[in-house]
Amino acid sequence: MTLARLTETDDASNMGVPPPGVALKMVPFEGRYEMRVKGPHITPGYWRQPELTAQAFDAEGWYRLEFADPDDASKGLLFRGRVAEDFKLATGTWVHVGPLRAAFIAAFAPLVRDVVIAGAGRDALAALVFPDEAACAKLGDVEAVRTAFRQGLAGLAAAATGSSTRIVRIALLATPPSLDAGEMTDKGSINQRAVLAQRAQAVDALYAEPPGPDILAIQQKKGSEPFSGETSAT
Repeated sequence: MTLARLTETDDASNMGVPPPGVALKMVPFEGRYEMRVKGPHITPGYWRQPELTAQAFDAEGWYRLEFADPDDASKGLLFRGRVAEDFKLATGTWVHVGPLRAAFIAAFAPLVRDVVIAGAGRDALAALVFPDEAACAKLGDVEAVRTAFRQGLAGLAAAATGSSTRIVRIALLATPPSLDAGEMTDKGSINQRAVLAQRAQAVDALYAEPPGPDILAIQQKKGSEPFSGETSAT
């Protein structure tokens, strides 16, 4: 056992605290602390997937986690996605992918199975969305689905705190992530980097000017720069 949650919490990502005998260390990263654990009970990595192993562990073999509350270690550790998935916008602003993905999926529930965040080196964030087909089918036709996603995108953008949390364009993908292509792990987790690499054309379409008819985008003010992040969607 690596961690044990001994108190009640509404946060399902809270993994508790390490029991006696588990080695751990804290590493500062962009204004937050990442906890790393180590011990004989920790897996050495993903089976025949060295890239995923490199994302999950640091160079010394420590597994990456972070505090639920940096001021109170007793509240446990969180799984917030891999720091290796985080990236910078063209402005130099860091984007923390794990929390943003979780917020996106929660905002669109139950319409979204998963989402991949794009924007490394770009001026703004966009996303490739894997819809939940069964949930979307209950809405009726395609236009009803698009309307629901337009409204959700506008609401999510309105609640954003800045460019690192404001997603301005999305594309709904027709094909699910592929295990054979490395887009999914054998445990069912999305591999963000693999999806972005395998679907580079879809990413380019997200940032094309003007956006194509299949792209849902935050509406721009007249005369504004691309990706300015207004709070209605087209």
